[in-house]
Order: sequence, then C-alpha cells, then structure tokens
Amino acid sequence: MSDFAGRTERYRRELHVHCYRMLASFDDAEDAVQETMLRAWRGRSGFSGTRLRAWLYRIATNVCLDVLRDRSRHPAHSFPEMPWLQPYPDRLLDEPSDGGDRPDTAAVSRETIELTFLTATQALPARQRAAFLARDVLGFSAAETAELLGTSVAAANSALQRARTTLRERLPARRADWVSPGPSEAEREVLTRFIEAHERGDAEAAVAISAPGLRIAMPPRPEVFTGARALIPLLGRAVAEGEWRLVPSAANRMPTAASYLRRPGDGRFRAFKFDVLQVEGGLISEITTFGAELFPAFGLPLFL
Repeated sequence: MSDFAGRTERYRRELHVHCYRMLASFDDAEDAVQETMLRAWRGRSGFSGTRLRAWLYRIATNVCLDVLRDRSRHPAHSFPEMPWLQPYPDRLLDEPSDGGDRPDTAAVSRETIELTFLTATQALPARQRAAFLARDVLGFSAAETAELLGTSVAAANSALQRARTTLRERLPARRADWVSPGPSEAEREVLTRFIEAHERGDAEAAVAISAPGLRIAMPPRPEVFTGARALIPLLGRAVAEGEWRLVPSAANRMPTAASYLRRPGDGRFRAFKFDVLQVEGGLISEITTFGAELFPAFGLPLFL
C-alpha cells in the first residue's frame, strides 16, 4: 500500500498544474488534487498496474469536470469574468513533489501557464478545455484523450478541433520568449524598475516603463483600467495609504512584485498584493493584481 502511495505521489505537482489549468484557481486545484489522490487510493484495487500517469490524469480531469459542473462555472472571456482566478507560484513549478520527481516539462512550460493562455482556455467549455489540454499540452494520443474523457475518439477529436478554432482567435501568435523557463533578464530589469517606481511613489517613472495601451485588472474586482496614464491616480491612492516595500517574485512564469504596506501608525509592513506583469517589447503591457492570500504558497512572509 505504501508503494502505491509513493508511486502516485510523484505525480502530485504536475496534476496540481493540470487542475490549475482546468480551474484557474490555485486553491481549487489543491482541493482537486486531494480528491484525485483520495479517489485513486479508493480505486487502487481496480488499477491494472500500467500507465499510472494516464490513469491519474483521467481521475484528475473528471474531478475538475465535477467541480466545474457543481459550481456552474460558465466559460469566461476576460479577467473580470473570472473572480476565482489566482496566480501560480513559479517556485512550485520547479520544485520536486514529495515523490522526488520534478513535474513533466510539458506540464509546466511557460507558454501554457502564462495568464494570457490561462484566460484564453477558460473561454472553452469544460470538456473542450480538457480535450485541448490532454492533446496539445500533455501530448496524449487521440485514444488516450478519448479514454480520459470517457468518450469516443471521434467525439474527443471533435472537441479538440472546436477548442483549437476558438483558441486561434483568442491567443496571440506564438512568441519566441514563451519557451523560456521563466522571466528573462530584460523582464527582470523591467520588474526592478517597476519596484523602484512604486516604492518611491514615482508615477511618471511607472508610466515610462508601461505600454500606451496598458491594461490593469484586479480579480475578483470587475474593473479594468486602460492606458499607461491610468497608473497615475492608482499610484497616488496607493501612496496615500502608507509606505510600501516590494519584493521580486515570479508567478505563471511571469515577473511579479509582492507588495507589503505599512499604514500610518503601524510598526510592520503587511502582505498586501501581487502584481503580475506581462512584458512585451521591454514595456509592461498588462498588470494583473491579486490579493495577499497566497503569500505562504509563494514562500513569502506575511510581515516584514
């Protein structure tokens, strides 16, 4: 029995990433993986002993489909339509699971974990999303995908083709920098300048490293701010709240700043938010701001 648990545990991290892609929520993915491991343990007597990874992915996918069905999550087309969206810590993409193995390379590649990709796939109906992830991200065969979905090869292929058509309309052309394992040196330099500007409260410096068409989203809030000049009033309100300290981090293979705020009269800086940056052509094209709930998952303290 302990041998079975050890064999399944080695896939925990990549299953977590798969569930995250399906659900777009770190916390929901954690719950889904726990349920996957429980169902695998309960069903171990029916496992033939071969193709363990595919068997676990089938369980995990069906757990996610159950979650999506139970919570009545409809396809979403933008950040404001995804109040459940959470970032994914890069440290967990590279860290071995308890079983000692690192996640499969395809499971954690940059182009399929960035927020742009994640948002696009959330526009797909659940079963199309599952078919696309199985075939085009994980590299499963048509027969394996059909088995994973409990359907015919023809039906699985049809779902895949519909998903591909939708994503061709929603995803930008494949970018060379998406294949890198994480933020590039140029992106880290932009992040450093972003941190310095925000700690100084220098709105013009922040505007200078932002694209004119900058978009700022703050899930679960529905507002979306557009234009680099939108940073000026936002940063002004932030400065009025107190003193800031920002720490470089990385989420979804993207440069990220973890922000701490010390309000007037407080003796400590407290975890406040993440800003995940999309950098294109040396400028910030998108900022997605998240709350502080996942600081522990990022290995960050709640106080400075």
